[in-house]
Amino acid sequence: MADLASMVAAALCGEEMQEHLEEFARRVKLSGTPEEAESFAYLQRRMEEYGFRTTLLHHPAFISLPGPARMLVDGRDIPCITHSMSRSTAPDGLTAEIVDVGDAAEAQFRGRDLRGKIILADGIASPAVAMRAAKAGVLGSIHVSPNEHLYEMCISPVWGSPSQETVGNMAVTTAVTISNADGAALRARLAPLLTATIHAQVDTGWRETPILVCDMDAPGAADAPFILFSGHHDTWYHGVMDNGAANATMMETARACAEHRESWKRSLRVCFWSGHSHGRYSGSSWYADEHWAELEARCVAHVNVDSTGGRDAVDVTQTGSATELWSLAAEAISAHAGQDYKGKRSGRSGDQSFWGIGVPAMFGTLSGQPASAGGMRNALGWWWHTPHDTIDKVDPEKLMRDTRIVAHAVCRLLTDLHLPLDYACHAAALRAELEAIAARLGTRLDLSGLIEAARHLERRAAGGPFPDATLMRVSRALVPMDYTSGDRFVHDSALPHQPWPVLQPLRALAASTPGTEEAHLRTVSARRARNRVAHSVSQALGALGA
Repeated sequence: MADLASMVAAALCGEEMQEHLEEFARRVKLSGTPEEAESFAYLQRRMEEYGFRTTLLHHPAFISLPGPARMLVDGRDIPCITHSMSRSTAPDGLTAEIVDVGDAAEAQFRGRDLRGKIILADGIASPAVAMRAAKAGVLGSIHVSPNEHLYEMCISPVWGSPSQETVGNMAVTTAVTISNADGAALRARLAPLLTATIHAQVDTGWRETPILVCDMDAPGAADAPFILFSGHHDTWYHGVMDNGAANATMMETARACAEHRESWKRSLRVCFWSGHSHGRYSGSSWYADEHWAELEARCVAHVNVDSTGGRDAVDVTQTGSATELWSLAAEAISAHAGQDYKGKRSGRSGDQSFWGIGVPAMFGTLSGQPASAGGMRNALGWWWHTPHDTIDKVDPEKLMRDTRIVAHAVCRLLTDLHLPLDYACHAAALRAELEAIAARLGTRLDLSGLIEAARHLERRAAGGPFPDATLMRVSRALVPMDYTSGDRFVHDSALPHQPWPVLQPLRALAASTPGTEEAHLRTVSARRARNRVAHSVSQALGALGA
């Protein structure tokens, strides 16, 4: 119902969103703190005013709040910050030789003895570098910012709170970040040898954190399928853009959609998470685990919102979405921004904790600055994850534009007679990926049957429309294959993933040398991966009656 979606978008209230921003600008909202709880109380009060039934949940999460940090080189203090999930140092600090590893890519660690060293690495602190450093026996990492600002980061490679199986993968090094200028000065002095002493304190452990769940049912259908609409509320510093602006987008979208509840075909569940910034998505992952059965039975799609309305954020073509939701994203972006959506896959980030269940997702970070602006890796602005993320960094006009895009998509998901999920597009993407892998495999493993099954799925999915229940069964079969390594009940790591992670054994076989021991072993893994994908495609075809 594109006309109703446009009507809802046109009825959004900028004054209402500004009022929310001013409230969010009052507090620093670290996960599990009293200040965050006060802000959650505001969310709950306002969502109830809009007619939503609210539940404030609390659960234990593994949270890490960075404390003071100090670095000395030759007796001179170099300003730095430490990071969430970094290891605290002993009272006398950590002293070791500095070794330059450049961009800290895997090749920079290969064949080098870095045990007991402190590495100097270009770029913002990340889980991938933390993992490489830990495997190499590195004691500490000095990250060199791309500019003068020091960016808060969480370096855990574990998605959500650690489990018995994943706790061994937590970061075991001490990490700090310094400015670009200080990094250049250090590099100029490295030869022949330079040592650093790092002092860092990080408050890491289990603490109670909140989740606010806000429900509104479709007319006469308390157990109807629902749209999950979510974003995190915890922040670095005041975090008015990240994620106060997105919370304002969520609240105003929910309010405006609620005024047309009589047209809803599905219910709406709005969730505000804690633990995004300081627990590597601990809130959404806990919710996925605790409410797995309900989400599997009733959740048809997930719309996530992060960092809307940033100053100078002129580009809305790069937001990520599941392939089956590209058409809806393109329609909303064209209608309210006049831009052509690029059709970009969602990355392994944000509170996308529901792929294993089989829930297709769209959006996340929606708008951004041009890629070249400020040297930022994600174009969210130089103030992102710094004390400068204040209310002046939100552009009211761009916030309205972004919110209209989100409201358009949410409204259509709520009100369309048939869900706007295009699994023909999804199947076409899978077929193209399989054909590319098959070309590299040659005769080493036959994928022709699997490619034909994907082609059959593409044709059958184009024959819709289909009822919600059918599309949900298709989603449960295909989404986990698209975005996870295949286990629906665990969360893959927070490290970057290839598209279609379940196909990785096939790619690895294609990259191996024929006839070697490695190739024989990888053939076994690849054959099993082929079976996994074939089974998922068969399930989707069965759901579609093919």
